[in-house]
Amino acid sequence: MQRIIEKIKYSNLKRGSKTLVGILLFCTVVTVSSCAAPRTNQNGNIVIKEQGAFSAGGKVIRSEGTFDPLKPWNEQQGGQTRHGDHADVFYQIPVNRKQNSMVFLHGYGQSRRSWQTTADGREGFADIFLRSGYGIYLVDQPGRGDAGQTTKPVQISTSPDDQTWYTQFRIGLYPKFNEGVQFPKDEKSLDNFYRMMTPNTGSVDEETIVNAMSAVFDKSGDGILFTHSAGGAPGWKTAIKNDHVKAIVAIEPGGFTFPEGEVPQGNRGGKGVPLNEFLKLTKIPIVVYYGDYIPSEETNAASLNFWHNVLATAKQWAKVINANGGDATIVHLPEIGIKGNTHFIMSDLNNREIARLIVKWSKEKGLDK
Repeated sequence: MQRIIEKIKYSNLKRGSKTLVGILLFCTVVTVSSCAAPRTNQNGNIVIKEQGAFSAGGKVIRSEGTFDPLKPWNEQQGGQTRHGDHADVFYQIPVNRKQNSMVFLHGYGQSRRSWQTTADGREGFADIFLRSGYGIYLVDQPGRGDAGQTTKPVQISTSPDDQTWYTQFRIGLYPKFNEGVQFPKDEKSLDNFYRMMTPNTGSVDEETIVNAMSAVFDKSGDGILFTHSAGGAPGWKTAIKNDHVKAIVAIEPGGFTFPEGEVPQGNRGGKGVPLNEFLKLTKIPIVVYYGDYIPSEETNAASLNFWHNVLATAKQWAKVINANGGDATIVHLPEIGIKGNTHFIMSDLNNREIARLIVKWSKEKGLDK
């Protein structure tokens, strides 16, 4: 017999084992036969076998001097350590889980909240795929969200910039909404969306993020890596570094990893890598999704030209992958009849429709076992 815990509203979950145990005490506990355990109970709630949080990767720095424990806490002292630059991970494992987990990495200005919920409070990809039987690992990259402890300082800006991101993320050309946009247009949802932005809390380079993500996969085991936006570039290099990455689902990546000597002008994926490293990307299935409102030609809107160029680079990159024996697919959603998506495809109003596309793709690639 197995103890099964009903779904926990983890948005209220705070780190720390004492808090976790406290919350668990309030959860309904039922007992069922493990061999027949369904992934949802009679009320439609997800049945969780295991959940928790951990840190992955990171470093420890030390200061010169001698620490005196008798001095007050607010007096600066040497002889101390600082643990930082790690990823922070929240995970949930359903009963009767599938072999592959799903590991989610957010984009610029975002945290794992990107995958947990939507601007209007619907279920995000995390719950949708949890219901499908995948263990899910939600990552805050080093220097973001709950992984805020870093070892190199950065100046945090407080300049107003909401309208910049409204436009850059293709909700519309502010203050207008794009026609037919799959984004809730009520004031409360927009307020929620702006409040999901979160700053870098330190100066963190790509290598640090890749090392932390690789450490996440060392703990999660084999899985499908989901990336969003700026999370795309470190995502490719995580797959190169760690064989536990069995596939990649990239939501509007902003940059790509090319072989040395083949990096196109304007690519935001950093410098090229040796061919033998690049070829590791040809050993796993990859699918990349882009939403709507990306013009086929340059316009007078800088934000739209940005995405026009990124999509062109994506198609060029997929050709290089596939020419080397790989399996990369670029899906521009309007070209298959799905319209209105913003940069946040995973939380748009039709996010369940997009999830079904991913489920279909994962079955075709033998990942859904």
